[in-house]
Amino acid sequence: MAVPSLGMLCRTSNFALAQARHFGSSNAIGGLMAAASPQSEAAPRIKKFAIYRCGPMVLDALIKIKNEVDPTLTFRRSCREGICGSCAMNISGTNTLACITNIDPNLSAPQKIYPLPHQYVIKDLVPDMNNFYAQYKMIKPWHIREKEPEAGQAQYLQSIDDRAKLDGLYECILCACCTTSCPSYWWNGDKYLGPAVLMQAYRWIIDSRDQATADRLNELRDPFSVFRCHTIMNCTRTCPKSLNPGKAIAHLKMLLAGKSRGKPEMDGMGFANFAKDSGHMPDGDNKSNTGNGKSCGNGTCGIIGYKE
Repeated sequence: MAVPSLGMLCRTSNFALAQARHFGSSNAIGGLMAAASPQSEAAPRIKKFAIYRCGPMVLDALIKIKNEVDPTLTFRRSCREGICGSCAMNISGTNTLACITNIDPNLSAPQKIYPLPHQYVIKDLVPDMNNFYAQYKMIKPWHIREKEPEAGQAQYLQSIDDRAKLDGLYECILCACCTTSCPSYWWNGDKYLGPAVLMQAYRWIIDSRDQATADRLNELRDPFSVFRCHTIMNCTRTCPKSLNPGKAIAHLKMLLAGKSRGKPEMDGMGFANFAKDSGHMPDGDNKSNTGNGKSCGNGTCGIIGYKE
């Protein structure tokens, strides 16, 4: 599928969009599907578009094509700011986000656009993400505590250094650009979890507030879930958020090999009340607990660094 070449203000952009309908094909990687295609047609078709005047991004061109040329064109989009990950697709041979990818200024050839590779295609540029999200759910992406406090009554404490360990991990937007660029995932997508899910698994395993480290690691102790990664590093090269899933997977392998996560610098819970001088404490609660067991007015507070 070819996409529009640069649609600058006064230039005509040429778009070759691969259109195809796929019905249960496991290796469907065609681009935009033509609504008029008969259901019996399985082979992808390339359709070209030429547009005049649009915004600078590929997503702008796709929206213009849908609004003014072919209303049957189907793709996902939402934030248009590189935050939601909805518009992930393969553009000029690279998995990326259409909303933050500039239209190619080279007008000599059309810019090619396909759905994310090696996924079932629902329609046009819309891949089936059910398997990806099922694998993400499997790693239990939430805090697991041995004893959960009553909702709204306490907060989990975490030191600045422990919080810094999550940098480069929590920013993942689950666009699946990395996962669908991984050859290991192409061939073992039913058993290998893929870069995005493994990076999030590592994110929860090293979170000092989580208390299910051993159980989480045991869930990954098999020949496929983690160890199908062969450090090809396509994932890191293609990530539109400039994260490093390959590095996270390497650290995860070390944890599975016996390396300790380390003890949390702060292990406990603080009460949800806030100090009065922060403007969040009711009248009468005029003291704070600095971690030494002192009460604060009518209750107890878990505010770090507050001095009485």
